[in-house]
Amino acid sequence: MLTEASRLRFFLSILCVVFALGTFGFMMLEPVTLLDALYFNIATIATVGYGDIHPVTAAGKILTMAVIITGVGVFLAVIAAMTESMLSKHEKKQRMERLNVAIGLFFSELGTGLLAFFARHDAQIDRIEQSLIIGNSWTEADFSAVLLRLQDYDYLVDINSMELEALKGYFDAQNTLLLRLMDNPNLSEHESFTDTLVAVFHLRQELYARGTLSGLPASDMEHLVFDIKRAYGMLVKQWLHYMWHLRESYPFLFSLAVRTNPFDRNASAIVG
Repeated sequence: MLTEASRLRFFLSILCVVFALGTFGFMMLEPVTLLDALYFNIATIATVGYGDIHPVTAAGKILTMAVIITGVGVFLAVIAAMTESMLSKHEKKQRMERLNVAIGLFFSELGTGLLAFFARHDAQIDRIEQSLIIGNSWTEADFSAVLLRLQDYDYLVDINSMELEALKGYFDAQNTLLLRLMDNPNLSEHESFTDTLVAVFHLRQELYARGTLSGLPASDMEHLVFDIKRAYGMLVKQWLHYMWHLRESYPFLFSLAVRTNPFDRNASAIVG
């Protein structure tokens, strides 16, 4: 099935062909100049009728009927496709705005706290900590540079020092939010955030599936480490994209997010 943009390009291509052939045909069949031929063609396709000049030959009249049958229909199809495309873009923009609100809710209520928790138990956090202290003057290039640097980072968490019961309790407190986000129909518009949310939800399920989180065998601890590292790494990247979105669209929210940066050990919402 053709998309709105593909349909528009298709109908525009046909209209251009009809326009070119019609103009050339009028010049060949009618004793008119290029300007008059263009006038014939536009007047016919736009269905506004003729004024002081009109087709006088039988062939010209046949061509006029052909242009009306093909050109007018294609012209209306172009208008319809343009309208559909504009409405689709408006609807998509509204869906993305609602999704960005959901992403903001996720980070303010759950994601930022998770990042702070994981960062406290990241054995190599010193390697990236300063790179993640976002400044008010950061540009898109700064965000891109950090994302590039993080491609080779291991997110090596120390699970032995991690309070897994506290992590489970944190999920408990935000259980309703996480389930609501998973049911959000707009998530299909943002595949990478959906994958991150699924990774976080899976970690929650892994913690819930164990009756106790103490005395687990080494093999099971390794399994949990893998799940935590996956969620941690995906969260960091999504957080950076979210921070760039705030930087571009909501400076006042960006200012608060900078002051409560989960990687800043001196973070405080209080303006000093």
